Amino acid sequence: MSSISVHSINHLQAEFEVPGDKSISHRAAILGGLSDGSCRIDNFLPSEDCICTLNAMAQLGATHEVLEEKPGYGPTALIIHGRSMQLSAPEGNVDCGNSGTGMRLLAGLLAAQPFESTLTGDASLQSRPMGRIIKPLEQMGASIEAKGKSPGCAPLHITGGELKPTCYEMPVASAQVKSAVLLAGLFAEGSTSVIQPAETRDHTERMLEYFKMPSSRDGQTISVTGGKTPEAGTLRVPGDISSAAFWIVAAASMPGAKLVIKNVGLNPTRTAILDVLIRMGADINVVRHPDECGEPYGDVEVHGKELQGTEIKPEEVPNLIDEVPVLAVAGALAQGKMVIRNARELRVKESDRIATVVQNLKAMGANLEEFEDGMEISGGNSLKGAELESFGDHRIAMATAVAALGANGPVEITEAEAINKSYTDFFMDLQQLVAKVDIE
Repeated sequence: MSSISVHSINHLQAEFEVPGDKSISHRAAILGGLSDGSCRIDNFLPSEDCICTLNAMAQLGATHEVLEEKPGYGPTALIIHGRSMQLSAPEGNVDCGNSGTGMRLLAGLLAAQPFESTLTGDASLQSRPMGRIIKPLEQMGASIEAKGKSPGCAPLHITGGELKPTCYEMPVASAQVKSAVLLAGLFAEGSTSVIQPAETRDHTERMLEYFKMPSSRDGQTISVTGGKTPEAGTLRVPGDISSAAFWIVAAASMPGAKLVIKNVGLNPTRTAILDVLIRMGADINVVRHPDECGEPYGDVEVHGKELQGTEIKPEEVPNLIDEVPVLAVAGALAQGKMVIRNARELRVKESDRIATVVQNLKAMGANLEEFEDGMEISGGNSLKGAELESFGDHRIAMATAVAALGANGPVEITEAEAINKSYTDFFMDLQQLVAKVDIE
C-alpha cells in the first residue's frame, strides 16, 4: 500500500469492533514479562508499535507463544512467559521502531537492570525528545546517555543498576513519563511517587493493580512500592477508543448516520473525545459492561447530526491528545468555531501534528489559523478533493480519510501504510463499510 483514494459518502450504517487498545497492549507485554508465571493475553494489538515492545521483552528473556495471529503482522492471542522480575541482558540494541510509548516505558524498565542496554528506533523516533524521562530516571540512580543527532534524542544508552525511590513532580502531564518512573520504581526498595499536574491516562496504575502490585493514589500523586513481583494472570484487551475515534467522528458528523462500536475501552481518562463531541451536539449513547481486567469497556452508539464548534478545555487536552487530528476534522465539518490550544506536545509526535493537520485541511478548503500550541478552525466551508500526504503519521492518514468522507471530490493520501503503527486494517475496514476506497 503506497497510496489510497477515498471518496465522499452520504450514508453510513454499521456495527463492528475496533482492534485492541495500543496503550494497554504495550503495558500487558511489559508487566506480563515481569510476572511470576505465564500470562495469557487476548485481543492483543498486532501493530508495529506493540510488536516492537513484545519483541523487546523477548530480547530481555520474556519469550512468548503465539496462540492466534494476524498473518503478516503478529499475534492477537499469546502467552508471555514471565521472568519474575529477573530480566536478561539483550544481545544487540533494542529496536523500538517508531514507538515513543515503547521507548519511554522500556527505558524505565531498563534503568533498573544490572546491565547496560541501548534503546534505538527509526529516524522519526530518533528525532523525538526523551529528556522528560531521562531526568527522573537519573534522579533515581540510572545513567542514561542520549546519543542522537539532537540533544536528548535516541539512541539511549542506559547503564542500569540499583535504584533509589523518588518522588517526582512532573512539570508537564504525561502518561508515558509517569509510567516510566513507576516501572522503574517497581525495582526500587521503598515507595516511589509521581505527582502529575493534571489527569493523564491511568492504564499503568490499573494494570499494576490487576497484577497485584502494591500501589496507591492520593489526589494527583501515584505511588508504587518496589520489591514485589507481579502475579501472572489472564487478560483481554478492550478495543482502542483512539482507533474508534475516527469512526465516531465520521458518523457524528454525518446527519442520518448510525454507528455502533462494540466492546471498546471506556477508561475515564480516555473518553474526553466523547465529552467534546457531545458538547458539539453529537448524539452518542454508551452502554457499559462489567470491567475487564480493571478496565471499563462497553458499546458506543452514534447517530449523525449537524455539529457545532466548541473550545477544547485545557484539562481535556492530556486525555485526548491522540484524538486532536480527527477532532480538528470534526471542527472543519461543523458549523462555527473550534478552538484547540494548550497542545504544544503535538509538535513532537510522529509528525508535527499541528502543522500537518492545518496543511491538509487547508488544502481541502477548510479555514484554519495555526498557533504554536494549537489551532482555530472556522467550520462551514465545503471541503474539496485533494492530493495529500500522511507525513508518515498514522493518525494524520486516518484523520485525512475521515475528512475525505465529507469532501466534494476524491482525496488521495500518500504513504497510507503509516496506519500499520496502530490500526493495520483501517483502510480495509473503511472499504468494507463504504465501498468507496481505492487501495493501490
